[in-house]
Amino acid sequence: MKKPPVSAGGLTKQKETNMTIVNQSAVIQIDRIAAETIRVPIVGTAPLIVHNWSEKSKRQMLEAQQGKKRLKEARDPQAEFEAAFYRIIDPASGELSYGFPVTAFKAATVGAARFYGKDISMTALRQLLFMRGVLTEGDPQQLVAIEGEPRMREDMVRVGMGGSDLRYRPEFPTWSAHLEVTFITSSISRQSVLSLIDAAGMGIGVGEWRPEKRGEFGTYAVDQSKTVEVLS
Repeated sequence: MKKPPVSAGGLTKQKETNMTIVNQSAVIQIDRIAAETIRVPIVGTAPLIVHNWSEKSKRQMLEAQQGKKRLKEARDPQAEFEAAFYRIIDPASGELSYGFPVTAFKAATVGAARFYGKDISMTALRQLLFMRGVLTEGDPQQLVAIEGEPRMREDMVRVGMGGSDLRYRPEFPTWSAHLEVTFITSSISRQSVLSLIDAAGMGIGVGEWRPEKRGEFGTYAVDQSKTVEVLS
């Protein structure tokens, strides 16, 4: 019986051929994730109340944690009102405009998953869509530009163990914005993303006293009078 030819490495030609086929079939090819970025216009359906932590409040909190005695200072409502804004600084002109954390809109959209039962989970949604804001020297976090004219509002709030205090914060009676959203097209459709944004605005909201926190402020909807832009 004729023996099969043996290579210099001690393997038969047949075994070498089989190993080549195995090695070729073991090559893994992964395609890029298909994604789309859209710019979604939203319009406020209730006033937006803004409350950013001022530098004064953060300083007082630090001093309290360090055991330093807090000196009583005269209240300045106008200064407290101005300090409660989220600011966007134009890098070219230095002009200031108003913003709101993009993370708040992302959280609201993810939270809207609970309105759709088991069709989609919040955990999955966090990994399927992403929102982008603008990052400037005006604030250390990404902000969504808010269009509207603010006014000062004075509210009595409960603090500590049954105490009360006055808060001076900006309120946008009418407002609008654009959300830049990137989503995985193989896992969720554009219409589903728009539906989630709409549901988030109606049932969760953003800002102080939003529906999620037993309030009726900070609600919004996808602006049907404007076009959703496809950016990429």
